[in-house]
Amino acid sequence: MSGLEIERKFLVRKDRDWKSRVVASHHIRQGYIPCLNATVRIRLRDDEAFLTIKGRPAKGGFARYEFEKEITIGEADHLLALCEGGMIDKVRHLIPSGRHTWEVDEFFGDNEGLVMAEIELAAEDEPFERPDFIGLEVTDDHRYYNKYLLTHPFTKWRE
Repeated sequence: MSGLEIERKFLVRKDRDWKSRVVASHHIRQGYIPCLNATVRIRLRDDEAFLTIKGRPAKGGFARYEFEKEITIGEADHLLALCEGGMIDKVRHLIPSGRHTWEVDEFFGDNEGLVMAEIELAAEDEPFERPDFIGLEVTDDHRYYNKYLLTHPFTKWRE
């Protein structure tokens, strides 16, 4: 798959129940291959593997080019050996809300305690339902990008 990705990220409120709304969950481990002008990600999701390349978002916007291709587990293992900085370990929970499905990522390991929600949209100004468990928007905050979390783990952040 390739095309334009329009995604917004939010923190999940710890004082709200979201787990009872989950309809599916997937274990994800991913690493990143160094690249100057793009993000190159190798992802294992349950028993599937993917190579993803993402461009940078346009200034002030949410949209960015994304290329994704399913690869074999063996190919993923070889490519993960090229990754730097370790692995992101998380469970992605799917929660339907209105016409969209929220992807809630619950992080483990060095990012234990971080829970974020993402929503993919068809247009930057597309309206969407915001469930009560959705907190502060962090779309423009680079600290919440998975690639950044590898080198600056959430458990090491100071208030």
